Amino acid sequence: MPYFAKVTDGKVTQVIAAEQEFFNTYVDSTPGEWIKTSYNTRGGKHYGQDGNEDGGEALRGNYAGIGYTYDRANDVFYAAKPYASWILNNTSWTWKAPVDMPVDDKRYSWNEETTSWVEVVL
Repeated sequence: MPYFAKVTDGKVTQVIAAEQEFFNTYVDSTPGEWIKTSYNTRGGKHYGQDGNEDGGEALRGNYAGIGYTYDRANDVFYAAKPYASWILNNTSWTWKAPVDMPVDDKRYSWNEETTSWVEVVL
């Protein structure tokens, strides 16, 4: 079943599953518009039922979530900026830290004050 996001002033306020025909009879007096989103799209890629990238059509960058931004000029949804220093990747429409997280067997969390990754000791 298709999913639609209610967008008001560029922000997603609601996400529902509905057939297109629903909107032919649905009367919505609240401001905003319904825009189709794909549950299988994230990071600018389409994923199949098995969770693997399948080369299908990626619809609007990411599956919309409440609080996401809808960028009309680029016709994409993306999440809220997690930290002031992070940069929006306009290919995947995801946020990226200004420093890559180390790739090893350790766990890390982002420290905005130092703009660095800090090892999490469990």
